[in-house]
Amino acid sequence: MTDANQQGAAAPQQQAIETMQVEERRFPPTAAFAAQANAQPGIYARDFDELWATEAGRIDWFEPWTTLYEWEPPHAKWYLGGTLNVCFNCVDRHVEAGRGEKIAFHWEGEPADELVPISYVDLQRRVVVFANALRKLGVKKGTAVAIYMGMVPELPVAMLACTRLGAPHTVVFGGFSADALSDRLVDMGCEVLITQDEARRRGTTVGLKVIVDEALEAAPGVRAVVVAQRTHGPVAMTPGRDVTWDAACAGLSDDPASCPCEPMDAEDLLFLMYTSGTTAKPKGIVHTTGGYLVGAATTHHYVFDHKPETDVYWCAADIGWITGHSYIVYGPLANGATSVLYEGTPDFPDRDRWWEIVERYGVTILYTAPTAIRSHMKWGAEHAAKHDLSSLRLLGSVGEPINPEAWIWYREHIGGGRCPIVDTWWQTETGMILITPLPGLTTTKPGSATKPFPGVDVAVLDEAGEEVGPGGGGYLVLRRPWPGITRGIFGDPERFRDVYWSRFPGLYFAGDGARIDEDGDYWLLGRVDDVMNVAGHRLSTIEIESALVSHPLVAEAAVAARADALTGQAIVAFVTLRGTAEGSLAMMEELRNHVAHHISPIAKPANIVFTPELPKTRSGKIMRRLLRDVAENRPLGDTTTLADPAVVGELQERAAGENAGEE
Repeated sequence: MTDANQQGAAAPQQQAIETMQVEERRFPPTAAFAAQANAQPGIYARDFDELWATEAGRIDWFEPWTTLYEWEPPHAKWYLGGTLNVCFNCVDRHVEAGRGEKIAFHWEGEPADELVPISYVDLQRRVVVFANALRKLGVKKGTAVAIYMGMVPELPVAMLACTRLGAPHTVVFGGFSADALSDRLVDMGCEVLITQDEARRRGTTVGLKVIVDEALEAAPGVRAVVVAQRTHGPVAMTPGRDVTWDAACAGLSDDPASCPCEPMDAEDLLFLMYTSGTTAKPKGIVHTTGGYLVGAATTHHYVFDHKPETDVYWCAADIGWITGHSYIVYGPLANGATSVLYEGTPDFPDRDRWWEIVERYGVTILYTAPTAIRSHMKWGAEHAAKHDLSSLRLLGSVGEPINPEAWIWYREHIGGGRCPIVDTWWQTETGMILITPLPGLTTTKPGSATKPFPGVDVAVLDEAGEEVGPGGGGYLVLRRPWPGITRGIFGDPERFRDVYWSRFPGLYFAGDGARIDEDGDYWLLGRVDDVMNVAGHRLSTIEIESALVSHPLVAEAAVAARADALTGQAIVAFVTLRGTAEGSLAMMEELRNHVAHHISPIAKPANIVFTPELPKTRSGKIMRRLLRDVAENRPLGDTTTLADPAVVGELQERAAGENAGEE
């Protein structure tokens, strides 16, 4: 990002992010969907205080709150004076209301014959037993617990057991390295770690306990480790510290009265979710109890038009990320949802596995990431066509801006041209969806997250902190608190102020670029760190990537910048082609001209590197930081979280050999 003080009397285009892509397609809601929608036209007119006071009624409170919120940037508090328990709201109250036999999760293991329905009463029994096991290990209100697992039923059970006891947790994604795990254990001061022997992945196993043992060499504060036996593979067990899940639970009561839900203050710590920062030290994002749960449950209800009596909901994320916390575990369970919980990957044993799951359970709502959608595009629509997807009635997108052509493919080939798409913008730090269509109300546009959620106050600013008008691009900020807002970075208030509040004092700076169109709809432009300055023009990576993906032979694209003596920065594109298409100098020139036609000649990539795979984390996110390293021919940064670290080395070789297309 260019510092405003260095710009002086810079030309207007240097004051904001230029946006050149035009998207004219519109999809208004059908009358039938609108008539039954949870969100009705008056929702945007609701008073801020009335909205969040009323929506708090979704949650059962042990003691009612007395003050809605307090706000002194950067500090927010919500539902002051109220006490509640997350586990009670997600599990016990549904059982007490006579809905115990309703399915909470259809769990499906990676082997397709492992299908386990878990009702709310089953979930309650499992949670109570495991909470009693944790109590035997000395866990109580305030004890910090870490969870390092794959997508197995024990993972949400462990989270809920912690919330039952009032023990704050941090879930560490099961693809992280020993160093990443130990950093989080030490930072939070975790005393207990819950893991499993091995995780299943694409027909093989990943030794999580082996990684745990390595991590614990640098985290001596962990005094107890509970090991769920997923594969029953041989693992080392340290006497006096390690215990299997079954042994820990043996003989313990499943009667809810044996382990009552601990009353928690609305502002008590619920969990930390660690996210990477600009330094090596991860940021422990703080989420507390009352506001977070109200925000997650409310947005889940309206954004997904969720009907607990009839819907089968599937968020195909990993619980190890904030999406899984808010929209697999806490939001859906608070709303009494029936969800799908799937252990495996989209392409094992075959590339139609997801669509087989949709058909098997009659999934009605599917929420996934643009990277997953583009992977399915690359593999071909024929895999979805093998299955009956007519149960689907709503589709969602999360994680990064979605390319318009991927949006259209999703709508046509998965949604049968009939399902509204909710393209959602939010962050680990926000805890809940903040910009999104409301199905039944919003006319959607491919690639646009459309409107702020009711009560959310968003603006787009230029370098000087002035609002950018319709059509212009700039920096996305939030001007008013919301219930799920992070309460800070654990143990580091100065870093919290510096990262999120110093750029525009008094305003939350999301770190993302955005533009507002003439209809007041928002288009996310990606991280401002990824904005490129080409010949004085500040260009968004997402628009160039979207233009590339709009070519019929392109499945995926990511762009990065490298230094250029003439233009300041030059654009390097990394492109994966569909099917049997092959990269060539002719294809490179065709794609460069395609970008020039769809955006501007200014946006033409100087070089295009054709690659069968882009570097992605195990959660499917493209690691653009590594692409910048490749583009600049720099030593690679940390590659431990890549699904396939070999991809980057191959990219380096291809980039070195494909400079012939540069101008």
